[in-house]
Amino acid sequence: MTGFRTLSSGLRALQPAAFGADPSGERLARIRRSPHFKDGVFQNPGGNTNVRPSGGTMREMGKSYLDKEQRARRAPDGTLPVHATTLADLAKPAATGLRLTWMGHSSVLAEIDGHRVLFDPVWGERCSPFPFAGPKRLHPVPLPIAALGPVDVVVISHDHYDHLDMPTIKALADTDTLFAVPLGVGAHLEHWGVSADRLRELDWHEETKVGGLTLTATPARHFCGRGLRNTQHTLWASWVVAGDEHRIYHSGDTGYFEGFKDIGAAHGPFDATMIQIGAYSEFWPDIHMTPEEGMRAHLDLQGGQPHGVLLPIHWGTFNLALHAWAEPGEWTADEGEAVGQAVATPTPGEPFEPGGDLTTAPWWRPFGGTITRHWAPPKPVETEPESNPAATPAELDLANER
Repeated sequence: MTGFRTLSSGLRALQPAAFGADPSGERLARIRRSPHFKDGVFQNPGGNTNVRPSGGTMREMGKSYLDKEQRARRAPDGTLPVHATTLADLAKPAATGLRLTWMGHSSVLAEIDGHRVLFDPVWGERCSPFPFAGPKRLHPVPLPIAALGPVDVVVISHDHYDHLDMPTIKALADTDTLFAVPLGVGAHLEHWGVSADRLRELDWHEETKVGGLTLTATPARHFCGRGLRNTQHTLWASWVVAGDEHRIYHSGDTGYFEGFKDIGAAHGPFDATMIQIGAYSEFWPDIHMTPEEGMRAHLDLQGGQPHGVLLPIHWGTFNLALHAWAEPGEWTADEGEAVGQAVATPTPGEPFEPGGDLTTAPWWRPFGGTITRHWAPPKPVETEPESNPAATPAELDLANER
């Protein structure tokens, strides 16, 4: 069976703890039984994806990465604001029963129907296995992890460093929270001190109950890997969380694919979606969504029409791509205005209720510089969206490369 070659004992002793652990035993056997696992690797919906540029493209990308003018666009001009949220603020019940707090990047605290769900918590200073290298935060953490208060379940989308942060997991391991993770990812968490009885490890289309919530792992189009090789031996997923009154969706990292329509038909419509719209580039299609694709995915999830609230995630916190750092937020806001879809753009740490007043101020503009548009805004949605729109490129998770 390919895809599970292990390091020699000498090399294993030298690898950082943040690399995590490979699945073994019954966990490995369960992976091999998955209908989504073939030829030693997990398969993406719609077939394999290119997760790395070709040699020639790599050289072009290197030139763009080193260009002085473009590098300046990838960081804010000044200190970014964060909302001074306190434990007292978060202790107040949500008036509508649903409240979201974007902590930056893909980390979101969702308070839904009396339960608290924490998606992809990354409180570390860098998304990297090393504390001295790798992409560094563009803004501070809005509040200490301990200030969140009790969390019923932590949901992890996949094992890349900007979504699965060892120091954060270790801090949460000392609490009573449960962890819902894609198949195989539990090996990392157990390696870092999370007991097996607190893990809910799911394949696509499997669900688990946490209190009054139903959590379902749904497909995504991405890849995995933390160590020296990407053996595709842990699964990646998007997530549906359904309570008594509300439904929400977290995309994790994903390229656009037709499966969003199926997810929406099976589990939607949603009161709010948290959609990845950052770290895209023409150099690496299939893996991340552009703002245009992210809006298309949201509409697919909602049955083809504007509905609920879209919260853009996976932008503004780490420099993981070649585009201007504020471009994803600016373009997603434009997309929402063009199609009549509500888009929430809170500053990191600012709670909001999708059923109440939304924060839509473009807080990034004083720090973002000039955002040059190179595409025409879409036309408003009045009927069903076209069935086969032109694809736009998406981007690879560069955090795994650093």
